[in-house]
Amino acid sequence: MIEVDMNESQITNHESRVVEGVVMAQLPSGLYRIEIGGRERVTAHIAGGGERNFVRLIVGDRVVVELAARDITRGRIVRRV
Repeated sequence: MIEVDMNESQITNHESRVVEGVVMAQLPSGLYRIEIGGRERVTAHIAGGGERNFVRLIVGDRVVVELAARDITRGRIVRRV
């Protein structure tokens, strides 16, 4: 059995950034093109889980997106505003 020691410095490296954006396009495979701040564009998918309701997004919807620290061009749509 391999033990992994998770100290605080490793946890802070994977923090995410939460921003607000607008859905610009619906892409194949459940992806969406989100515009943030009128200049940056990211590709995001809807955060899902068994307990969440099915959410349908259309172009122009305002959403909250969680961007990972590793790749800020990809994200997860947390909720619709």
